[in-house]
Amino acid sequence: MGAHIVVAEDDLNQAELVRRYLEHEGHAVSVVHDGDGALEAVRRRRPDLVVLDVMLPGRSGLDVCRVLRQESDVAVLMLTARSTEEDLLFGLDIGADDYVTKPYSPRELMARVRTLLRRAGGVRPPREHLLRAGAITVDPVRHTVHLHDRPVDCTPAQFQLLAALAAEPERVFTRAQLLERIHGMDRFITERTIDVHVKNLRKKLEPDPRAPIRIITVYGVGYKLSADAGDGRAG
Repeated sequence: MGAHIVVAEDDLNQAELVRRYLEHEGHAVSVVHDGDGALEAVRRRRPDLVVLDVMLPGRSGLDVCRVLRQESDVAVLMLTARSTEEDLLFGLDIGADDYVTKPYSPRELMARVRTLLRRAGGVRPPREHLLRAGAITVDPVRHTVHLHDRPVDCTPAQFQLLAALAAEPERVFTRAQLLERIHGMDRFITERTIDVHVKNLRKKLEPDPRAPIRIITVYGVGYKLSADAGDGRAG
């Protein structure tokens, strides 16, 4: 069973690279791009590991690590361009479990992740891997979806699409990003496929599919899943 990992990295290209490598190893990944977003994601998702860049906008990664250590025993892997011994020791002193300095190879990062997850698994109880957004609950392990505790039947593609959205509520995904999550790099599948899946999911999850409050269209970009939808019931 893969772990749930929060990646906090403000460099969008770097964050996407880390996400792809982690998902390739079977992990569920939530990506955020600032310190406050990292804290919110950890509090909501209770991940197994946080990959935390030091130089985040707003609240720095070091500040995030300090707060996390007051609230949680989640494993923390720091990413930093600072490579002096003092910097590394300072990060470990405030509670980071390991440090990787930039530039790094993805293979090195994955090896550190595997090591930390093995350590964490040996001393911490198993965590709940449910993904929640408003009234929607997605269980990636049991491959189930519930709306207000009522089971919702989804096709495999619909499930994968919803799981991708639920792993990062309020994140706006482009159709191309969602398409890759479902079909990989199959060039014979078009982005319009995503619109069809969304339309069918809305029929199952929205009180009024013509006025969605859960799966939201961000015009000119793509879709997002509302983290706090209203309490209306799907018909």
